[in-house]
Amino acid sequence: MDGFTYSDIFATKGIEYLVIIAFLVLLIPFAVILNRQVKVAARLKQVLEFLSAGSLRIPQGLLFNKNHTWTHLEKSGAASLGLDDLLVHLTGEVTFSALKKPGETIRRGDPIAEIGHQGKLLRIDSPVSGEILKTNSTLGDHPGLLNEDPYGRGWIYKIKPTNWIAETTSCVVAEEATLWSAGELDRFKDFLANTMHKYSPESSTVILQDGGEISDHALAAMPPEIWRDFQDQFLAT
Repeated sequence: MDGFTYSDIFATKGIEYLVIIAFLVLLIPFAVILNRQVKVAARLKQVLEFLSAGSLRIPQGLLFNKNHTWTHLEKSGAASLGLDDLLVHLTGEVTFSALKKPGETIRRGDPIAEIGHQGKLLRIDSPVSGEILKTNSTLGDHPGLLNEDPYGRGWIYKIKPTNWIAETTSCVVAEEATLWSAGELDRFKDFLANTMHKYSPESSTVILQDGGEISDHALAAMPPEIWRDFQDQFLAT
């Protein structure tokens, strides 16, 4: 046929096709590696969300009370107090309200604050007696400090203790506090096993990760009934 020319597109485009094929061949193992990295990262994130004794912050110079508060006597004679790291790990982010004001006196065991999550509340009792000198007013607007820095900016009160020596003899400190905290984590696992069986056995998958580990912020997902039991059975001294 006049004016008709034939072009072999496979001959003219062969190099381009080979380049595309080579690119796809290289892309497949790259995609496999990338997907594997994503899965590893997800698994690592899950592992990091486990709550273990090794992840707890336990300053060696503070006195830890059995109701999961801490106290520290400063050079001025004032004692600062707050929540320990295990308690804030279990509850997660909470709202905070102080129940006492500067100038008020408290006795050991008196309620001094409340922390809450979605309407569920825990009462915090004082580990020592004394006069309230100062309240950490920033916690009302920034309760996250309880989680971020429970032994520093997350302190709750400064008080002038009136019976310091007698009321702190049952506290634990240094290595004893580290061992006690690890034991308290195990005690919490037992507490969960009992209360979940009592109220909602099927909810165990929400709280327990692979291998029966406790997930971080375990109480946050729990119903009010378990918060009440935690108050009465776990925090009671």
